[in-house]
Amino acid sequence: MPLQKMRLKYRFVSLCAVLAAGFAAYGAWSFKTLGELKVNGPLYREIVKGKDLIADIMPPPQYIIESYLVALDLTIAPPGERAALVKKLKSLKSDYDQRYTYWANQDVEPALKQQLLDTAGKPAQAFYRIAFERLLPALEQGDQAEVAAAFEQLKNQYERHRQAITALVELSSTQNARTEAEAAQLLDDANTIMLLILLGAMGLAVATSAAIARSILHQVGGELTDASQIAGQIAAGDMTAQVKLRAGDKSSVMAAMKQMCESLSGIVGQVRTSSQTIAATSSQIAAGNLDLSARTEQQAGALEKTATSMEQVTATVRQNADHARKADLMANSAYDIAAKGGAIVGDVVHTMESINQSARKIGDIISVIDSIAFQTNILALNAAVEAARAGAQGRGFAVVAAEVRGLAQHSANAAREVKALIDQSLERVNAGSDLVSQAGTTMEQIVFSVRSVTQVIGQITLASNEQLVGIEQVNQAISQIDAVTQQNTALVEEAAGATCALRDEAQQLTQTVALFKLDDARGPVGQA
Repeated sequence: MPLQKMRLKYRFVSLCAVLAAGFAAYGAWSFKTLGELKVNGPLYREIVKGKDLIADIMPPPQYIIESYLVALDLTIAPPGERAALVKKLKSLKSDYDQRYTYWANQDVEPALKQQLLDTAGKPAQAFYRIAFERLLPALEQGDQAEVAAAFEQLKNQYERHRQAITALVELSSTQNARTEAEAAQLLDDANTIMLLILLGAMGLAVATSAAIARSILHQVGGELTDASQIAGQIAAGDMTAQVKLRAGDKSSVMAAMKQMCESLSGIVGQVRTSSQTIAATSSQIAAGNLDLSARTEQQAGALEKTATSMEQVTATVRQNADHARKADLMANSAYDIAAKGGAIVGDVVHTMESINQSARKIGDIISVIDSIAFQTNILALNAAVEAARAGAQGRGFAVVAAEVRGLAQHSANAAREVKALIDQSLERVNAGSDLVSQAGTTMEQIVFSVRSVTQVIGQITLASNEQLVGIEQVNQAISQIDAVTQQNTALVEEAAGATCALRDEAQQLTQTVALFKLDDARGPVGQA
């Protein structure tokens, strides 16, 4: 991305990044060189390994010259001194094996490693094998010929090992000298590269700074003091500031400030005109809102009166509904009482009919008794006649017959009196039955009438309840309308207040816009 299109902070960030990258490269190369040359660094370790190798081979343990001398002493030593020499030879063998294993696991030059482990190592291993497997057994057996032959082989292996060690020392010394020379050359090259990096970073930083400064001046379009002065005039409300631009400059800050000044002039002019229009319109709206507020308050008062009247009507209808419910309850109670009275009258009718039937049965019984008394009287009369015929013998029987006849006559008279009473009772019972029948019919009519009245009152109660529900709904609707009207009144008052505030703000805006100084010759934005 070109510098002219980058933000200012990104340009300075780029400058800092260039400086940081240069010094980072300089530091990284410095640390790399110091890391290679410092103590325990790669080159240092290479040199130390070469020195250690020479230290191991000159003198032992990797150089078996001492083991060769011990073997030579074994061939000429008395038997009593051989044990100490054998112990020393084994110790030298152990030291050799330990260092051999150590160097086998070290990372050294392949040529040095091969010379140490193969060229010099194999003769040394053969030397120790001959010493322990041939020389020592021959000495213990006293076989001088075998001792001489074994020592000759030891001498040959030692000579091969010595020549390999001499070559290894020369090779290691050469390698160390070469490593030291490479370290010195590396240090010289590193110093040269670090100097070039430092000079390059400084040159790149200077070039970047110059490019950034040039791009900033080009983007500003002039001196920063001129831009600050013009911005101060615009901030003070002076839109007549003259901005000088280079030929063809359309994208600099100065060009943008000139365009901003022209745009602000047009905008302020439009705002001035609009604020005057808003002030006049808001005054008209405020007057209309005040009139609307007064009318809304009148409507709210009328609705309050209507709501009060509807509440009274609702209370009256609710009272009528309560009375209708009470009348319904009383009618139902009267219907129940009439039904019970009808049932009682029916029972009385049935009782009178039973009495009538019983009286008839008593009359029949009295008729039977009267008939019996009549027949008894006839029998007594016949007995008296027969007693008269008997004369003195039948005189007592005649007295009895006379008594029986008298009793029969009394019974007949009593039966006739009872019958007369029964007949009177039957007549009265029949009359009572007729009256009771009429009363039963009347009670049925009363029950039917009460049932009809109950149904009518129930319908009236249902209609009253429905009317009450309707009146309550109307009352709720009027209450809601009243609440909405109250809210409308409050909203109208708020709108009136807001309109007045808008009028005041418009006037204040007009006064504020009047502070701007405009060039009358410069038209609004978009005009020629």
